[in-house]
Amino acid sequence: MRKYSTLLFSALFVSASLFAQEAPKKEPQKGHVDQNKFRQLKDFLATPNDQRTASGAPGHAYTQQKVDYVMNLRLDEATNKIYGEEDITYHNNSKDNLEYLWLQLDQNMRAPDSETPLAESKGASGFQTPEKFVTDNMGKPKNFGFKIESVKYADGRDLSHTINRTMMRINLPKPLAPGEVFKFKIKWNYLINNSVKDGGRSGFEVFPDGNKNYTIAQFFPRLCVYNNVEGWQNMQFWGRSEFALEFGDYDVKITVPADHILDATGELQNEKDVLSKEQRNRWEKARKSYKSPVFIVTQKEAEENEKAGTTQTKTWHFKANQVRDFAFASSRKYIWDAMAVNINGKTVMAVSLYPKEGNPLWEEHSTKVVANTLEEYSKLTFDYPYSKAISVHAKDQGMEYPMICFNFGRPNPDGSYSDRVKNGMIGVITHEVGHNFFPMIVNSDERQWTWMDEGLNSFVETLAELDYDPNYNTGNLPKDIVRYMSLDQNNLSPIMSQGDYVHNFGPNAYTKPAAGLYMLRHTIMGPELFDYAFRTYSKRWMFKHPTPADFFRTMEDASGMDLDWFWRGWFYTTDYNDIGIKEVKPLYLTDKPNEKTKKLQEQYPSYFARLGKLVYLTTNKDEANSADVKSYINGLSTDEKAGLTDIPAYMYEVEFEKPGGLVMPIIVELTYADGTKKRETFPAQIWKKDDTKVLRVFTSSKEIKSIVVDPDLETADIDTSNNSWPKQTTNKFDAFKSKAKN
Repeated sequence: MRKYSTLLFSALFVSASLFAQEAPKKEPQKGHVDQNKFRQLKDFLATPNDQRTASGAPGHAYTQQKVDYVMNLRLDEATNKIYGEEDITYHNNSKDNLEYLWLQLDQNMRAPDSETPLAESKGASGFQTPEKFVTDNMGKPKNFGFKIESVKYADGRDLSHTINRTMMRINLPKPLAPGEVFKFKIKWNYLINNSVKDGGRSGFEVFPDGNKNYTIAQFFPRLCVYNNVEGWQNMQFWGRSEFALEFGDYDVKITVPADHILDATGELQNEKDVLSKEQRNRWEKARKSYKSPVFIVTQKEAEENEKAGTTQTKTWHFKANQVRDFAFASSRKYIWDAMAVNINGKTVMAVSLYPKEGNPLWEEHSTKVVANTLEEYSKLTFDYPYSKAISVHAKDQGMEYPMICFNFGRPNPDGSYSDRVKNGMIGVITHEVGHNFFPMIVNSDERQWTWMDEGLNSFVETLAELDYDPNYNTGNLPKDIVRYMSLDQNNLSPIMSQGDYVHNFGPNAYTKPAAGLYMLRHTIMGPELFDYAFRTYSKRWMFKHPTPADFFRTMEDASGMDLDWFWRGWFYTTDYNDIGIKEVKPLYLTDKPNEKTKKLQEQYPSYFARLGKLVYLTTNKDEANSADVKSYINGLSTDEKAGLTDIPAYMYEVEFEKPGGLVMPIIVELTYADGTKKRETFPAQIWKKDDTKVLRVFTSSKEIKSIVVDPDLETADIDTSNNSWPKQTTNKFDAFKSKAKN
């Protein structure tokens, strides 16, 4: 040990002395803080405590609130209004005294006095459709938004409250102590938006025959999250960044026209009151069909049902336990099919509701995609805990809620459809059903950290889509984010940005985190380590409220890998990856030192004397001589020789450069003269001492004809023009085609 240390110290001393002698004299420099790309992330992450541990798991003192709702709803088809009364029971499970409660009033985002339209920079457009011009410049504000009729104590007395745009504060008569429960009532109504004309995450669509498809969500005042990270999560809803909600139990009765088919979050309590005997029998048959969907309502029956309306009503009753939200869909136009899915021995129902306008595409794919999604997500996370997952056809929508989601994808009027329409539908159903896992169960704060549900979900969606169709173009692979990461830095935001102010919301919240996780799984960690850690995170935080720190810490703690360099670069910065080959030098063994080595030997004779006989490397082929190495090998024992190969006939020193700011593994593909190939991957830590260049020597018995970095585009390298040796020349037409593909 001492000998090694002495020699090492001597070598370092020589290097430092040479640098001091050869480098020009400089003025004294100022010190700096640690800027190494592999420094730890502790300065960014919250300090662990008894609620959130350093391992990324919930702590022994972790708490979260519970909110229960009992609701009576009435959908008025004639006026497109919904009326509701809700009894709310708020459980204060925290250690804090709460002076007030905050509720979300999401529908107020489109109220006449909403500030959302005023918060956008909008200049004059050079062209507009007449309809758009009239709407923007001549249309009167529509009477959208919640109409709060009353807020009362459980005993009927008026309860003080304050409405601040999309938030409502309940002014408690006294602080709500830990462990206490507070009950109150709200009565409300609002005008439902036309989701096709007015936009929105829910609403209704009117068909040419006058019938409507109602996809109803964010329709009731809902409690905000209160926790030890944010306190009250009461950021205003500006229309984009979504929701943070508490888990609870729901008991909901929904009155709609008697000829409507309806489904919702939760378990139907009164099948005999709302379903025919034939429909109940078909449902039981569907519960035993694991290979193909069974029609509960056929297209022929739906077409007959949509011919005439009714003034009579029917009330559907649902109960749901441990969910964070509630939504429903209702229409007389629905075709209804379902099939059973085996989730580790438990039967879960995959369900679809769609009008005839969705066929034949929907009956061919929707329910099967739901089933595939539940199966694939359960493999990578946890067994799906609810009894069903519903896909509802809704034009121009893609939105998720517990057990139910609204999805686009409509064929042409003649029933034909392109691959683009089909793949779009498969993608949106996979994505929205997948949201049952993130954030409906792993309940992150969407408004603050959009990527924690959209990005994680998009990543698992990618694996599920490729399982459904191995040739599916997911759009979430590392190569798919290159164009975004190549944008002007003024148009980029770190992933760790609140969603309302990022420049490019889709790539930032969906594609970049998904591509990063795909890279972690396939290139950096490997599926075995990644899957165990990702499953650990998912199970740890089922029905809880994780933060980014909980995710980062769990992924490292459960895998035994230091990934701080990756989180810091990919999530906290807008740096990009660009790794290339700067120079390749053929090397040859020789017994003659070059001029630089001669000078070293003259300057440090005692050091070189201790090293004894040496061999050298040269770039001059005429000086090649391996006699001394052969002589050394001949002097080895038989056992020592057994572990050797032939003296390499070819050696190359490769200098890799890194113009990009990110550190990434270097994936190298060598192609030999005989056409064979070999790959070698150097971990990202190869950059730990020099952030701009690294050197590697490749030896072989065969001549290397070419070297390529990242041959399969695994690392989101934004400039592949420097990835090859010899440098590949691209004509202008090929360059244009490559740019168009990206």
